[in-house]
Amino acid sequence: MSHVDEDNPTLAVGKKYRHYKGNEYLVLHVAKHTETLEELVVYQALYGERGIWARPLSMFTEKITVDGKEVDRFKLNEGC
Repeated sequence: MSHVDEDNPTLAVGKKYRHYKGNEYLVLHVAKHTETLEELVVYQALYGERGIWARPLSMFTEKITVDGKEVDRFKLNEGC
């Protein structure tokens, strides 16, 4: 089921995101680190072995600089 995470309305759980390098990922859930309570995005690669990964929410949603241009690390794939 697709919904926007209540604690972070900028992240859509159940939706596909495109990494700035081009690969697509499906956001599965937002979890909390057991020791620090830091929010982690749990997501699955939609290519290759379809690995499941976790990354701090702050990193997942941040902008980064690539070739002098600011871009989203992950961008919601609006068509999905």
